[in-house]
Amino acid sequence: MNFSGVIPPVVAPLTSQGELDVASYERHVNRLIDAGVDGLFVLGSSGEVVFSTDDRRRQIIAETMRIVDGRVPVLVGVIDMTTPRVIDHARVAQELGADAIVATAPFYAIVGPKEIDRHFRLIKQAIDLPLFAYDIPVCVHVKLNSAMILDLARDGVIQGVKDSSGDDVSFRNLALSRTEQGLDLKLLTGHEVVVDGAYMSGADGCVPGLGNVNPTVYVEQWQAFKDGDWKRVRELQDYAARLMRITSVPVGEFGFGAGVGAFKTALMLLGIFETNTMPEPVVALEGANVEAVAGVLRQAGMLN
Repeated sequence: MNFSGVIPPVVAPLTSQGELDVASYERHVNRLIDAGVDGLFVLGSSGEVVFSTDDRRRQIIAETMRIVDGRVPVLVGVIDMTTPRVIDHARVAQELGADAIVATAPFYAIVGPKEIDRHFRLIKQAIDLPLFAYDIPVCVHVKLNSAMILDLARDGVIQGVKDSSGDDVSFRNLALSRTEQGLDLKLLTGHEVVVDGAYMSGADGCVPGLGNVNPTVYVEQWQAFKDGDWKRVRELQDYAARLMRITSVPVGEFGFGAGVGAFKTALMLLGIFETNTMPEPVVALEGANVEAVAGVLRQAGMLN
């Protein structure tokens, strides 16, 4: 599998009763694939992995594999607090046909570098799938050490990194070291607004939450990058940066409620989702905040 290009972290629509809205989900996944994305990442941060019960996780994976039907690679988040729990999720993902798994460092229990290194090695020993390390210190409160990442890649433990650290200096140095050492390690940026910079640093693709709302802009940007058309790469990035304002215009919301809440609200306004229902205890955007998101979509030419 070639895990590169545009791989959106798929947002999961819910019914007003909080169940997975399968019809909306199918419409959404097909829209992403039709737009030309190169893969899908389900059960990531945008995909409500930490809000989902084991049954919900299984349902999302099963529905994804049914809808995708081999058209693009599917990466599945197996994120949990400890190694045994991650391995349990990974076994389900493998059983259901995932093409790769994505795991963070362990969290809640305080661990150090040797435990994090062992965590990834134990996952790889247990699961025969490509393994991506998910670097997201804002959620797990530890930044993955670049030297450890390189060691894990050299030993064949991890096949890629999904970098949502926001540390552009570290990302560039990791890309340089990977190239210098001749390692087969895919580097995917989780940025939405500086994907162009990540491509200049050596990224193999992007995993943009905003790609749920407008996948085409990132697909066109990836093609422009491959064509060496940096002027177009920059133009498309500026457009995406303006569209990303949907996550900053809601008043009185922050974090998951503002970010994924804005994505869901935009998808509802675009007629892809039936509702913008959020997982408990997060409350959906409403009233003036919905109109604020609509205003950004109008400015971006996505809504009349």
